[in-house]
Amino acid sequence: MAVNLSAPEILHPVRGVRLGTAEAAIKRPGRKDLLIIELAPGTRVAGVFTRNAFCAAPVQICRERLGQGGEVRALLVNAGNANAATGRAGIEDARATMAAVARLLGCAPEQVLPFSTGVIGQRLPVHRMIDAVPVAGASLVADGWQDAARAIMTTDTVPKGASRRVQTTQGLVTVTGIAKGVGMICPDMATLLAFIATDARLTQAATQALLRQAVDRSFNCVTVDGDTSTNDSCVLMATGQVGTRDLDVGDPDYATVAAAVTEVCETLAQAVVRDGEGATKFITIEVKGARSEGEARQVAYSVAHSPLVKTAMFASDANWGRIIMAIGKAGAEGLDPHSVSVALDDVTLIERGEPHPDYREELGAAVVARPEFTIRIGLGRGPASVRIWTCDFSYDYVRINAEYRT
Repeated sequence: MAVNLSAPEILHPVRGVRLGTAEAAIKRPGRKDLLIIELAPGTRVAGVFTRNAFCAAPVQICRERLGQGGEVRALLVNAGNANAATGRAGIEDARATMAAVARLLGCAPEQVLPFSTGVIGQRLPVHRMIDAVPVAGASLVADGWQDAARAIMTTDTVPKGASRRVQTTQGLVTVTGIAKGVGMICPDMATLLAFIATDARLTQAATQALLRQAVDRSFNCVTVDGDTSTNDSCVLMATGQVGTRDLDVGDPDYATVAAAVTEVCETLAQAVVRDGEGATKFITIEVKGARSEGEARQVAYSVAHSPLVKTAMFASDANWGRIIMAIGKAGAEGLDPHSVSVALDDVTLIERGEPHPDYREELGAAVVARPEFTIRIGLGRGPASVRIWTCDFSYDYVRINAEYRT
């Protein structure tokens, strides 16, 4: 069940982008599971991908294509099959589907980027996908973002999208994005596909820098279960339909566009956690007083990944012993327990490493019974801080993943 999350009401069209969907019966009949995103000529595309050593065939292809430069005219996305751990055959399968899209749009196959999500270790149903490509092509429309968000879902319960419009000296710029993912979610991207488009005109370097900045502040600040997927991909597409000059890093208009892209990415990242498999609580973890941002992240993720902490939160049990256990095992070198503080929202549990004299169990229990709350951790030894988002572990997390292939 999603925590305070509903389907997006408005996803603004982005000039230079058309989207079309079709049913290829990849996961099961009766649902659309194939998406084509067509891009205007001259669109600048940047990507950030999983660091999992078993990265899927589409990830390998996308990295190679984007590394070589050259124009991208379309994205092909399928749900229900990850095309991961499929060897050379997986690469050839992806290329066959890319060629089908290229024939449809009249571009070169290398101008099509493939993306997949779903079960690992199975070959793509290439013929069904190729047959579905013309159907998706016939449905290409500028306002197809809602259908696109639904087509890329796997175990998601709610389609995820966000949209912003900002005024620049070049004109009104739109940023719209969609994402999928509810499990196998961990920083450095996680079974997470995200596609963000803007009609701003950016240099290639600015497009990549903007995406990296936005991802570091959003998708790399979430975790559901600590598992990093084989297929994580986040793509930013800048169609250049607004304005007469390319924006580069340092331009005031670049800062305006970057803020909008980051806001869209943060909304999508939080939606992934809110829809985490079996989630009943949306939890923010703030760590302050660290020696470095890396140390702050180390502590935050140690708490966020702890099954004991996550199950206590599901039970509305303010078991602070599990929190300090997770802080202590994080590996922060030379951490002095007597400098550590812990609070749930504004209720202080631990101060200078000891229970706060005014703390009572019912105060903490009242906080963790809420659907949303913050675990605040102070290390008391430096200026660095970090904020991440996670969720609890419920019975349904086990059920969903136990039944995933059945």
